[in-house]
Amino acid sequence: MPDPKPAALEFLLSRRSRPAKTLRAPGPDAAALTPILTAAARSPDHGKLEPWRFIVLQDDALMRLAHAVTDCGTRLGKSGDDIAKAHNAFATSPLCVAVIEVRRESEKIPAIEQSYSAGAVCLALLNAALASGWGANWLSGWASHDRSFVEDALGLGPHETVAGFIHIGTETSAPPERPRPDLQAITSWVSQ
Repeated sequence: MPDPKPAALEFLLSRRSRPAKTLRAPGPDAAALTPILTAAARSPDHGKLEPWRFIVLQDDALMRLAHAVTDCGTRLGKSGDDIAKAHNAFATSPLCVAVIEVRRESEKIPAIEQSYSAGAVCLALLNAALASGWGANWLSGWASHDRSFVEDALGLGPHETVAGFIHIGTETSAPPERPRPDLQAITSWVSQ
């Protein structure tokens, strides 16, 4: 017999990311962030490999990343608008958790399943932050795919990639609802 959790389902049916540019200080302190990280770490993890880790970025670290992403964008020939947008995502963020996919050698668990697990961690972290009353947004962006940026600015090893940057702070404005997928158009029911 099911054990329904109507409040949890209602949250999931109404959840909405908050644009990172609308988040301001304060962000969660360590005591408030710990249960959010704990919830994210309960994500599906085939083989118990823990193919992810967290880097909590705050204060001077965010400004360091803002400058690093500007340098990266200049090196890559990105437009001024693209560079400014990436710079501001870090420069104005109250707190950012970088979810790092850590590829583990495994004969049983394919690499793609480890990537799925890291993505699940990003979504769980985002939802846990929102459920805790914070505004939050999951971003990645062009810099997260640049090896020089992730190795120099974040200290990632060759077997690590950025699954996402989860920006968390105090929401300054609620975004309007956006169109959602047509469930009938994307669902097939198979009984035989």
